Amino acid sequence: MTEPLGHHEALIYTMVTISAVDRTMTDAEIARIGEIVSNLPIFAEYDGDNLVQASEDCGEILGQANGLQQVLQLIRSALPRKLRETAYAVALDVAAADGAASQEELRLLEMLRHRLAVGRLPAAAIERGARARFTKL
Repeated sequence: MTEPLGHHEALIYTMVTISAVDRTMTDAEIARIGEIVSNLPIFAEYDGDNLVQASEDCGEILGQANGLQQVLQLIRSALPRKLRETAYAVALDVAAADGAASQEELRLLEMLRHRLAVGRLPAAAIERGARARFTKL
């Protein structure tokens, strides 16, 4: 991929990366990515037919040496400041989709929070919202 990422692709890269970081993309995580792209207002102008290609492009980069760092830099560069909390929120939703966050996912969430400069209080609020949405009895 030679073109810079747009904000839609940066959000998709965020979701794909959190799903793939533990080397297992579960059906629940994949479904959640599709739901987010289909339903979030930020994706209203996005052609959902491009989701698979964006996911594959992200996977290619992740497979390279230093791929995770490259993807994180692409995400940060492509996201305007006002979408950085959104990126953190969608990452949390994907991590929570299968009912448990792995240690790799938790570590990536921490890296993402720091790389995107999401403050401690906003991050805690976003995390609490995700916990409330995914809590089961």
